[in-house]
Amino acid sequence: MATLLTGATVWDGLGDGPVGLRDVLVDGERISEVAEHIAVPEGATVVDVSGHTLTPGFMDCHTHVTVTPDLVSAMAMSPTATALRAIPTLETLLMNGFTTVRDLMCADPGFSVLDLRDAVAAGLIVGPRMLVAPHLISARGGHGDFSLSIAGVFQGDSHVLELAAADGAEEIRTRVRQEIRAGADWIKFGATGGFSSPSDDPAHTTYTQDEMNALVETARDLGRPATPHCYGDEGVRRAVRAGVRSVEHGNLATADTLRMMADHGVFLVPTQFTLLEDARHVDDDEFWSGKPVYKRRKFQQHRKALLDGAEFVAASEVAIAFGTDAGMFPHAENWREFPTMVSTGITPARALRAATSVAAELLGLNDLGVLAPGKTADIIAMPGDPFTDISLTGQVDFVMKAGTIYKQPTDHA
Repeated sequence: MATLLTGATVWDGLGDGPVGLRDVLVDGERISEVAEHIAVPEGATVVDVSGHTLTPGFMDCHTHVTVTPDLVSAMAMSPTATALRAIPTLETLLMNGFTTVRDLMCADPGFSVLDLRDAVAAGLIVGPRMLVAPHLISARGGHGDFSLSIAGVFQGDSHVLELAAADGAEEIRTRVRQEIRAGADWIKFGATGGFSSPSDDPAHTTYTQDEMNALVETARDLGRPATPHCYGDEGVRRAVRAGVRSVEHGNLATADTLRMMADHGVFLVPTQFTLLEDARHVDDDEFWSGKPVYKRRKFQQHRKALLDGAEFVAASEVAIAFGTDAGMFPHAENWREFPTMVSTGITPARALRAATSVAAELLGLNDLGVLAPGKTADIIAMPGDPFTDISLTGQVDFVMKAGTIYKQPTDHA
């Protein structure tokens, strides 16, 4: 049952840099010792990870394992087909070093993502442990209202088209209770419009303060945290006043609003890679070939605010948790969030903490995110030093989740 990891430089998930060369002893599902030299216990498996940096397993706090960039096609699949297609995606995320993910909206009108969560927990399929908000509760005409996009697919099936739509406090409360009845760990809602939806604007606020208050209060009464899809400044401020746990995106928030978030202890999950990639290439016709014209127009309109907003985040004291919005782009590329964050002025240490100890705090997973005795043994390694070359986060070649090794360097396999 024991595994000794030896030869690596260790980062504990907390400090501004590695603590140095350390051995890590894992007993069962937990870390039992971290020290400069540990004698090999009788019968233990020894894994030599010399030349690597050992870190806590990464956490992606904003992903969509059942979504593909062609969202309409994804939504047209049955829940069974959606779940089956997501199985290799889950393995890809784990092999990338992401031992925990929070999924914030499935692609189908059912609850397949909850079944995936439970199948991973039961050991039936390989993947990260999952926390799930099954659907995006949205005002009609808001970011999560897909009725215009998929009406032809479902031929007017009102049950499908209205699954997550809710207007007014009472209907919103009903939707929240339905999500929790089905097994939701989190409640997600649309506070503003978005870039990838055709009929709204990311700066527009789509729920009133009273509606947000009702939603968050209902979730809180039933023991669930709430988080909004939110870009615009006013939407962020309303969500914070309502009592959300985190804000997803927040890329148009001003420096004053980020200070408000920090003062209220609200986490920010900025999902910068996918947004800044589009914003930085807004004048590149080849980049936008085949992509929606309305989406490009929104990025043209908001480009400066997005780039300025990224600098505001780097200069702020808000608690940043790592999230990618993978599914909007290929899941295998989710590690690219790290170098994007660093490119905006976020330090490598802050970016790495965002995916480990800070993410664990956001998600309420106190046993994870830190390499220390007694913690769950979610441990990954990458060759070299990510503090000097953050792109090494895309080269994870050792993955342990809860004491079980899923990937290790080829020459030690």
